Amino acid sequence: MVDEAERTRVRSIFVSDVHLGCRHSKADLLLEFLKLHTCDHLYLVGDIIDGWKMHRGFRWNDTFTLLVRRVFGMVKHGTTVRYVAGNHDEFLRNYLDEFRTMLTGHLEIADEFVHRTADGRQLLILHGDIFDAVAINMPWLAGLGDRAYSLLLLLNTTGNWLRRKLGLKYKSYSLFMKQNIKRAVNYVNSFEEMMAMHTRMRNCQGVVCGHIHTPAIKQLGELTYYNCGDWVESCTALVEFDDGTLKLVRFDESLREPLRDANSECAETVRLGALGREATVV
Repeated sequence: MVDEAERTRVRSIFVSDVHLGCRHSKADLLLEFLKLHTCDHLYLVGDIIDGWKMHRGFRWNDTFTLLVRRVFGMVKHGTTVRYVAGNHDEFLRNYLDEFRTMLTGHLEIADEFVHRTADGRQLLILHGDIFDAVAINMPWLAGLGDRAYSLLLLLNTTGNWLRRKLGLKYKSYSLFMKQNIKRAVNYVNSFEEMMAMHTRMRNCQGVVCGHIHTPAIKQLGELTYYNCGDWVESCTALVEFDDGTLKLVRFDESLREPLRDANSECAETVRLGALGREATVV
């Protein structure tokens, strides 16, 4: 048990795509990360709960419950928690008005927020699914894609169990597909461009999103694009420090092989945990 005073403090933490209810969620790592840190602002940037799995394969365990309790514990200790609804937890959007009436104090829920950084920049915070033409116009195809992604994650688990037995390094088959199939690369680029266009319309200097499970910090003209990544594969969070600097960190509880392999070659490893756990700045 980590005392609140012993936790490493940062100004803001942004996480997305935890997919609680999905068997592949690495909620245990996120729970450990949040146990080691405290912050003034916590943004849950959509798809925290995987409502799509409620009709097939929904699983809930004690770790998921403990993670929810940790978030409420942070609220109790003064952290402002803002929850952005995504496409997998879109059922929350049907109750936004009720939630705004019910929720008091430091917990808010909405489709998007504007965050002011310590150095005065305005960042638009939204999940990003509203710019996914497939999810909006062809939900049946989006559902099919979700099933295909789940199969790739199962292949990751099974294939890498065999690779470990053979003494081979971890390989993410789903990440390989994203990075090497031209259509997938074009989809990511188009998504980023649409996010930038919307951000300019909102007169913000940057945007923080999730949805596509591709962690990134990019300069798009005069705007900065931040994608939190996910807690299914990359296990990344966006962290703001007291000077307004934002960094993408990949959390590693015990230097597990999958996370070690996912780090970029030029990544800098830094201590971000009161218990000496490691995170990697990407």
